[in-house]
Amino acid sequence: MTSPHDVHEVQFDGLVGPTHNYAGLSPGNVASARHAGAASNPKQAALEGLRKMAFVRRLGVPQAVLPPHERPSLQALRSLGFQGRDEEVLASAARYEGGHLLRLVSSASAMWSANAATVTPSADTHDGRCHLTAANLTTMFHRSIEARERATILRAIFGNSARFVVHDALPGGAHFSDEGAANHTRLHANGRAVHLLAWGKRSWGAMPGPVRHPARHALEASQAIARSHGIHADRTLFWQQHPEGIDGGSFHTDVLAVGSGSLFLAHELAFADRERLGSTLRERLGESLELVWASNDELPLSDAVDAYPFNSQLLERSDGTFVIVAPIDAKENERAHAFLNRVLATVDRVKEIHYLDVRQSMRNGGGPACLRLRVPLTTGEMHALTGRVFLTDDLERELEQWIEKHYPDRISVDNLADSRFVRGLFQALDELTTILKLGSIYDFQRA
Repeated sequence: MTSPHDVHEVQFDGLVGPTHNYAGLSPGNVASARHAGAASNPKQAALEGLRKMAFVRRLGVPQAVLPPHERPSLQALRSLGFQGRDEEVLASAARYEGGHLLRLVSSASAMWSANAATVTPSADTHDGRCHLTAANLTTMFHRSIEARERATILRAIFGNSARFVVHDALPGGAHFSDEGAANHTRLHANGRAVHLLAWGKRSWGAMPGPVRHPARHALEASQAIARSHGIHADRTLFWQQHPEGIDGGSFHTDVLAVGSGSLFLAHELAFADRERLGSTLRERLGESLELVWASNDELPLSDAVDAYPFNSQLLERSDGTFVIVAPIDAKENERAHAFLNRVLATVDRVKEIHYLDVRQSMRNGGGPACLRLRVPLTTGEMHALTGRVFLTDDLERELEQWIEKHYPDRISVDNLADSRFVRGLFQALDELTTILKLGSIYDFQRA
């Protein structure tokens, strides 16, 4: 069995793509709806994300990079019947439905890597390999087109079949809708681990659900992933998201809960029957598991959704202490700030809270935790990765220069319909794959 001291939780952050914009494409995402149509700044967004990665690395936490997806997705447009040269496809899509479809296939939502995949470390699987399943994200069209590309990118990085298994996204449409690691928390204590797999709906069987906003993640999807990853049965726990939490804007569990190791922070409206959840987790992991609940009186749901204190990165250092990396919005919100201060004051192992500016992402409903995929890896598995994806001083400097060179300060639908502008975006991505040494991962490179 792998020693816990040889496992490192690597933070894989998605680089914000050059088409980052506020199109309000996600029903149930309060921030996305509120900022629909506002001016975005792709360059600022990418630099904010890169600075967060650099900050986390300087805390002593392994930090890696996932490249953005090819956007606009000409492959998606062609699959919908738009034909001709690239410029003809873009022009036709721009005219269709007032350009809404073009906005959909241009979304930079792949930046939120918490939705990229569900990950099971090798210590918890029957075959002793690390398993990753690309999320199908079928609830939203603009996100569903990420699944195929994501699997390609993950295979380019986790290509060593002796160490890793990268599964394609689940089939089955809405019956197996999967939102990835944003609904998955792995907790461990006393040599035992539990995969808390949250879900918002059941595909078969009646159950009370949200009324105002859609539940996105199906129980059946989590069950299928647990089977395909070969997770030991005593290490899985499937639990329903609270319908009231979803209706209040917690479209993913990581809006209202965050956990790592033997520490779990959550709002009382994150999960249904939260008292039973707490007692079940303690039964599985022992009394050393520390649970911190925020009541709705202490932290109203609206404040939790507006400020995203739970969408923080809970980073465990080698000495077992924790650092919280929170959005600056949580400091500026009185109730959210007070809750995080209570955590700092009462949880001995939480030593620091740092507040970072990721407003460009927050305005679309994604905080620090949305931007990263946690991948627990042994030292040997880290060395087995392909490409130049671990952030270093040199890579940080090259990526910053690349962003400054290629990213626009503003973007509009007119830009997305301009084939010269789009060719420039693709040239930038081609250059990025050289920087990251990932080969031809994009459709335009393989055409």
